[in-house]
Amino acid sequence: MRKTILPLAIGCLSLSFAFFPALQAGSKNATISITSYSEKKVTETSNTATADASENVTAAASALYDSLNLGKMGLSFDAMQYAYKGYQKLLNRHALGNNADVLTVVDFSQSSHKKRMYIIDVANKKVLFNTYVAHGKNSGLDYADAFSNIPESLQSSLGFYVTKSTYNGKHGLSLRLDGQERGFNDNAEERAVVVHGADYIGDQRLGSAYMGRSFGCPAVPQAQASKVINYIKNGSCLFIYHPSKNYLHGSTILNG
Repeated sequence: MRKTILPLAIGCLSLSFAFFPALQAGSKNATISITSYSEKKVTETSNTATADASENVTAAASALYDSLNLGKMGLSFDAMQYAYKGYQKLLNRHALGNNADVLTVVDFSQSSHKKRMYIIDVANKKVLFNTYVAHGKNSGLDYADAFSNIPESLQSSLGFYVTKSTYNGKHGLSLRLDGQERGFNDNAEERAVVVHGADYIGDQRLGSAYMGRSFGCPAVPQAQASKVINYIKNGSCLFIYHPSKNYLHGSTILNG
């Protein structure tokens, strides 16, 4: 009997050692599989959260656009969507100042004969002001279609700005702008691109082929300059829009 049991015991022990590496390998593979699944779930959750946040911003922009009848006032729906998205990004970055409730949209998809500057109080959901705004001399005639960040280009620059302090210059009360987008408008201060008043734009120019143009500044009618500047100075968001693929695809604020 002992002779029979001993070989059987040795055989079972051998089989145990033979299966042990396979069991270890199987356990290792199972751990890797679980880790990969967890990482996948984290990625999926992150993507879902990002998508939800994007949908919320889109819904909020649409609601504001509709409630303020901005479409009837001429503002492009796309301009508002992009403006609100970038505005939220700047808010989240704490890039805005004491006047963070105000969002200004300049819609250069419109003719210079249109009142294409919209100053919006986002917190209180109301339009503070709607007026004309000039584009750069080398950006186009009635419509702006060429843009630059290069000094002395005499062209407008697209994108997001944060308003700064005021000063009195050759155009009277003027407002400094801090361009937030590298390659698109970050040379604004070097180029002296500011909000100021001008006599070459306004109702008195409606009979002409196009409004007067600036050296790149978003100039407004002289009679309204003080009101516009005081609404938006000191840390509000200003967005200059045009459906330019170069800008819309290249903006780090819109695509970041």
